[in-house]
Amino acid sequence: MTRHLLTLVLALAVLPVWAATFDVPPPPAIEAGAYILVDHESGRVLAARNENERMEPASITKLMTAYVVFRSIREKRIGLNDEAPISVVAWRSGGATSGGSTTFLDVGSRVPVETLLKGMIIQSGNDASVALAEYVAGTEEAFADLMNRYAKEIGLNDSSFRNSTGLPDPQHYTTAADIARLGNALIREFPEYYRWYSEKQFTFNGITQGNRNGLLYRDPTVDGMKTGYTASAGYCLVTSALRNGMRLVSVVLKTDSARARERASEALLAYGFRFYETKPLFTAGKPVETVRVWKGEAESVDVGVAQSFAVTLPRGAGDNLQTQVEVRTPLEAPLDPATPVGMIRVRLDDQVLAEAPLVPLAAVPEGSLWAQARDTVLLWFE
Repeated sequence: MTRHLLTLVLALAVLPVWAATFDVPPPPAIEAGAYILVDHESGRVLAARNENERMEPASITKLMTAYVVFRSIREKRIGLNDEAPISVVAWRSGGATSGGSTTFLDVGSRVPVETLLKGMIIQSGNDASVALAEYVAGTEEAFADLMNRYAKEIGLNDSSFRNSTGLPDPQHYTTAADIARLGNALIREFPEYYRWYSEKQFTFNGITQGNRNGLLYRDPTVDGMKTGYTASAGYCLVTSALRNGMRLVSVVLKTDSARARERASEALLAYGFRFYETKPLFTAGKPVETVRVWKGEAESVDVGVAQSFAVTLPRGAGDNLQTQVEVRTPLEAPLDPATPVGMIRVRLDDQVLAEAPLVPLAAVPEGSLWAQARDTVLLWFE
């Protein structure tokens, strides 16, 4: 029997959607080498320029360093309370000898991993970054291999890391788009540690240093993430803000000053929150539709999405969404929750805003020989 798709329209606007009604103005002019603005939930890019151009990340690199350390904690290779030794190499990487940012670690001492993470995240300490790298992987070079391996796993396909701090190297680069993916991964995978990115100061060795992200002091909706600067990379800033349940992540690279990177980030966030909204649509594991099953132990099965998803759209356009469910038919057992049986698509006008595979929410084994024979005959008349 020929297979075909059964299309069920779940929601349709009563009136046609006029594109002009939901026109969004162009993004603000941003003075930066590259930038991107992304909605955290849906992944939709709201504004971008040169977002795939390879650039130096400076201390933005420490987001990747943190990701590797967080993975090591999650996989129980290290613990937050472990005391990491501070080598001469780590000590020398701090400001006392290199002129870079530092947590003022003492050579030969042992410092808890949690303290080193706060020193790296809040103070941007190079010495803390290197100490963490050495504790996780033995050497900073071996740690860089882990950085690159995990970067590929989370989709950072235009990035290459050679150290844990972001000091210049011809083979150390990333893109604004990759940094946004990394920031989203940190927020999504490690919410218990992400809160440290909002802390405004940290004290170690009797020395208190403030977070270099000036937006934390001026905008209560901003709760991260990281600054960066070298003479060749310019002033860089990754920002995340949460307003009324909507989270945006902006990346601004290669600006002329700390104030310029903050102004650019503020403009991008204001634009995104003013003109867009994000609507959660489908929750993982919850039924979207119940469909007929042939030749199985059960005569029907609930289908849904394996991962929750949302859409980001112009403000005011939410009531005009069109949702289509396409399910393979006839749907015959056996069915496995890991194997898609259709697609769900969300449209605004003729534009597909999001789509995802539909999967059975329960396994359906083959039925008895009698059930299979009966359904074979019934399908002749379908």
